[in-house]
Amino acid sequence: MRNDVDHLPPTQQEELARATRILMEEFSVAISRATQPWKKNGKVQKIILFGSYARNDWVDDPENCYQSDYDLLIVVSHADLTDIAEYWYVAEDNILRDAAIARPVNIIVHTLEEVNRGLTRGEYFWVDIAQDGDVLYELPGKALATPQPLTAADAYEMASGYFADWLAKVDTALEGGDFYIGKGHKNDAAFTLHQAAERAYTCFLLVHSHYVPRSHNLKFLRSLAEDREPRLVDAWPRETRLDRRRFELAKRAYVEARYSASYEIDIEDLQAIRTAVCTLRDTVESVSREWLEGLRQNADL
Repeated sequence: MRNDVDHLPPTQQEELARATRILMEEFSVAISRATQPWKKNGKVQKIILFGSYARNDWVDDPENCYQSDYDLLIVVSHADLTDIAEYWYVAEDNILRDAAIARPVNIIVHTLEEVNRGLTRGEYFWVDIAQDGDVLYELPGKALATPQPLTAADAYEMASGYFADWLAKVDTALEGGDFYIGKGHKNDAAFTLHQAAERAYTCFLLVHSHYVPRSHNLKFLRSLAEDREPRLVDAWPRETRLDRRRFELAKRAYVEARYSASYEIDIEDLQAIRTAVCTLRDTVESVSREWLEGLRQNADL
């Protein structure tokens, strides 16, 4: 793991420094009026850049509407401090609105115990961070555990279980979406198609990395999955404003299709979203079967 981001261009270095500063400042505000000792003395122990910008294979192609996101792991001193809504929402919102940060920033928040548990189990997601990550901030004396290799047989067994479970859940949600479309219940259809897409990304991430964040944000899940497998990019057209609007309709459906009277979606949008989700589902199945075959061969099963 590196302790700098000198491999990145100056613009990206400045954006990451600014995002780190906002995260630290807003966290301090969030705990400033606390009375409980664990909260009042809460600490950010590490902020680690992971993903494509850490590996140095990021993409910056705004003309074709594709830019890699910044992915940040925040390590905190207490499990309750991982609550995004209570401690990190304002920071995320400020980063999103900051004109000096041109690329999206995604955060995951965990305790050191959670991270080290994943490392000692050899879970790919955490091992990759430990090997490729860039430390943007850290307190002394809070080292990550030494990654332990996962046996090929165990990796295959875990990934196979995730694949069978979650691909079936994708198909169930797609069946539900078709039912609601047939009944003319468009908002219910939109929500259920969101669930199908979320489950597809969950399937992919668990099979390939043994980790999925505690998030229903379709854009975040898409970013994490596409970062590992570029073939998933083709599932969602993004060249035109209409394409991008339809993805936003799918993303917003998790909350708004259920609770907002202003959420509207027409049958053409639903059919386009359904097509994208079906493409996503089939691509996830294809690339996951390839991955599983590789694991099976490594395990000599």
